[in-house]
Amino acid sequence: MIKPIFWKDKSLYIIDQTKLPESYSEIEINDHFEMARAIKELSIRGAPAIGIGAAFGLAVGLRQYQTLPKNKFYSKLDEIYDILSETRPTAVNLEWALTRMKSKALANQDKSNSQVITILIKEAQKIHQEDINSCVAIGENGAALLSKNSNILTHCNTGGLATGGLGTALGIIITAHHQNKIQKIFVDETRPLLQGARLTMWELRQEEVPAILNIDSSAGFIMKNKNIEAVIVGADRIAKNGDVANKIGTYSLAVLADFHNIPFYVAAPTSTIDNNIESGGQIPLEHRSEQEIKYIGNQLIAPQNSEALSPAFDITPNNLISAIITEEKIIK
Repeated sequence: MIKPIFWKDKSLYIIDQTKLPESYSEIEINDHFEMARAIKELSIRGAPAIGIGAAFGLAVGLRQYQTLPKNKFYSKLDEIYDILSETRPTAVNLEWALTRMKSKALANQDKSNSQVITILIKEAQKIHQEDINSCVAIGENGAALLSKNSNILTHCNTGGLATGGLGTALGIIITAHHQNKIQKIFVDETRPLLQGARLTMWELRQEEVPAILNIDSSAGFIMKNKNIEAVIVGADRIAKNGDVANKIGTYSLAVLADFHNIPFYVAAPTSTIDNNIESGGQIPLEHRSEQEIKYIGNQLIAPQNSEALSPAFDITPNNLISAIITEEKIIK
């Protein structure tokens, strides 16, 4: 099982996902500033994974302040919380994990600072393990919806690299593969940063799942001609009414799936459901640098002075979603 974040020799490490698939490398994380930079630069990405990363980032960030008086120590906790929570606005798992960590710290103010840090590291490890367990359950719940010899279309990266465990949408696919239900997985390249091409295809190769890479704009062609049983995607935030924020291009896939009468499934842990937001229109959507549109890797593909639009996410309304698959149940 791929783990994008892990302990080694009492230090925290992440897989640098910006280097895949050309090379595998690890980044040691020594404080919250390094974790914040890793999240912003997409060295670690995926809603569950950045929640786990932020939890660990808060704990390791506090280590350098453990000799401060208690009031200043907790002021630093608030400062670290703010730095990490501002890294990426759309995925709710980030704030969810940080809020849980802060609550744990506040509940243990009677302990020494070093004891609080130990408690927080254990809490981050607990969050991580819960997500591992959640991915297994999501995989089982989702695989039960699929038939033998299924052709599935997926978007972006939702596997072990994006979570703490097997994955969400990709976890379903891998579980179904182990149950001999998969004929072929069609993988959107997922422009502009090619998470499908670089990361999902890499993970599927590791798991020996039969897969074929396709350009994003071929999705309609594939749905019409390749006997697709289902489209399965992940989510970065789910509103109370079931509207879903996910990687840009998800909404287009849902419209196409609806036209072709293909089930459109969203896979996500319950921590991705934000009951404080009534509908998708209230979800903050991240916009990223124009440079990510105008370059592929280091190669300029458009005139440098071109204007470019780079939304990282879009909103899929609930009426286009056949079911939301969580670790607890399938919500239709």
